Amino acid sequence: MQNKVVVITGASSGIGAALAELVTSRGASVALIARRGDLLGAVAARCGDRALPIVADVTERAQVKRAVDAALDRFGRIDVWVNNAGRGITRPPSELTDEDVDAMMRVNVKSVLYGMQEVLPHFKSRGTGQVINISSMLGRVPFATFRSAYSASKHYVNALTAMLRDELRQTHPGIQISLVSPGVVRTEFGVNAQYGGPDSRQLPGGQSAEEVAAVIAGVIEAPRPDVYTRSGSQAQVVEYYTGLGADAG
Repeated sequence: MQNKVVVITGASSGIGAALAELVTSRGASVALIARRGDLLGAVAARCGDRALPIVADVTERAQVKRAVDAALDRFGRIDVWVNNAGRGITRPPSELTDEDVDAMMRVNVKSVLYGMQEVLPHFKSRGTGQVINISSMLGRVPFATFRSAYSASKHYVNALTAMLRDELRQTHPGIQISLVSPGVVRTEFGVNAQYGGPDSRQLPGGQSAEEVAAVIAGVIEAPRPDVYTRSGSQAQVVEYYTGLGADAG
């Protein structure tokens, strides 16, 4: 972690803020991206002089490119890009509107795609680098009907991540593409979801943002392609799909 340059989107609160504070405590420099400048500045202040706050909307490709350029201007290189920005939505599939689906694609999918595509030329020029996409257990198993469009958007992120990894494996093996899947995290994610919803901080079995950040930091220090933040999650996914197969038979 020492001397790495890490870019984190959605860094003004929650997992992104916790990760920023953790990696700077371990010697990394960070470029922090979010729309809320006041909160972002407070996170950067807690991270010290190795932090660069960049106010930007990652649903706009031009602003993502500007953030890449700003990070390179300040630090000279980028070692890790963490696509963490995202938002939930509370609406069952039968009630989804065109605008609901467009919003989830814009916030949860396009922001990830833009991050990967805009940092990739830099990584290719160096022959090294790491993209970490933050997904969700709801991107593995559609547990929550009321999170239908969010779950679908995270399934999309999982596919993009896997396909980019396959694309680069032969031509640029030094570029690592990682996926991290948390479950419930005790942040304001739930109350900030479009149309409101259950408070994630009150749901059973949640992890703290700091616990999830520690897992992500571990993926930076020892890159792995596919990581869950809770023990037992992978078995839960296997059990779900095995059960579907049995029912279909």
